[in-house]
Amino acid sequence: MKNWTLAAATVLLAGLSSCNNNTPDKPADPVATLPAPQQMTYTLLNVYPHDTSSYTQGLQYLNGFLYEGTGNPGFGENISKLRKVEVTTGKSLQQIVLKGKLFGEGITVMNNKVFQITWQDKKAFVYNLADFKLTKEFTYNTDGWGLTNDGKYLIMSDGSDKIYFRDPETFQEITHISVQDNTGLRNNINELEYINGFIYANVYQTDEVLKIDPGNGHVVGKIDFSGLKNDYPELTQPPSDYFNGIAWDSTGNRIFVTGKNWSKLFEVRLN
Repeated sequence: MKNWTLAAATVLLAGLSSCNNNTPDKPADPVATLPAPQQMTYTLLNVYPHDTSSYTQGLQYLNGFLYEGTGNPGFGENISKLRKVEVTTGKSLQQIVLKGKLFGEGITVMNNKVFQITWQDKKAFVYNLADFKLTKEFTYNTDGWGLTNDGKYLIMSDGSDKIYFRDPETFQEITHISVQDNTGLRNNINELEYINGFIYANVYQTDEVLKIDPGNGHVVGKIDFSGLKNDYPELTQPPSDYFNGIAWDSTGNRIFVTGKNWSKLFEVRLN
């Protein structure tokens, strides 16, 4: 009986091997079939002062003002902030400080509330837009990097290839996407801005901004902002740090960009 079983198994394996030899090749990885993202360009419209003490983590334009969330690179006490900023002067018109050593990250304004996340503290804060009064706190289980919204959901990055869609009432995850282009998954997805149905994301430690389809995570466009530092070489010197901060003015069809501790804020138009 054992010999018969062994013989039958040998025949079966041989048959499977024969079938496998005739099996068509495995379909190509769908990522490899993605078209290369469009290389997008911009026109520089204006240059304004930016507070060099602001370690910019989040930026949003609303009703003629910028709202800026800053981080805490030295992990000192009471350094991370939420600020309302005058565009043309860089002057802080209103601000609050995150208590203790909390490391502030991305911000977004939705339904007259300002949402601000933190890096590894896993805390999110909700403030009244008018007076920055704290109204609610949430916790989450990832890092917090960038934050924006599409009018329905909060959209958050955590430094990986993933972008999360969260309920603004509960901060619970609804779904997520993985950012990928024709080369594969894209990591270090950082500061976010939702512009005309697409997510624009800065890639941390680079001057590159990706234009992402929120339905599938595919990168459809790229913008290289390294020309700003070529024209203003002081931005390559301390205390200036990495490019970070994207704010969209839908009425003016313009974007404001800056960097961590940069002395300049740039107003640009995408071509």
